[in-house]
Amino acid sequence: MTRLTGPALRLTVFVGESDTWRHKPLFSEIVHRAHRAGLAGASVLRGIEGFGASSRIHTTRVLSLSEDLPVAVIVVDDPDRIRAFLPQLDELVTEGLVILDDVEVIRYIGRQGERR
Repeated sequence: MTRLTGPALRLTVFVGESDTWRHKPLFSEIVHRAHRAGLAGASVLRGIEGFGASSRIHTTRVLSLSEDLPVAVIVVDDPDRIRAFLPQLDELVTEGLVILDDVEVIRYIGRQGERR
């Protein structure tokens, strides 16, 4: 089980929901690679509205429903482990935004009996 407390690094990757990697959702490929790399965990959050470098607004509102909503993949782990993972994103993310933030982990506890 991964133990993580104190200073850490948060990796956030903003991509479009319809972005793919070899016919698979890009956000899913990022999560699976983070898992294989042994990172502490990853979450995918679907946005309800946003825009990026293209300046095109994507939204869930009924009158202008988008098929390419913003998605954020968030990973928090030890700074060295996050930085070692970054080269994989160079291969995967051709359009989007990748950011790093210093964070402090207060509590990180998994469920009992959960397997990696």
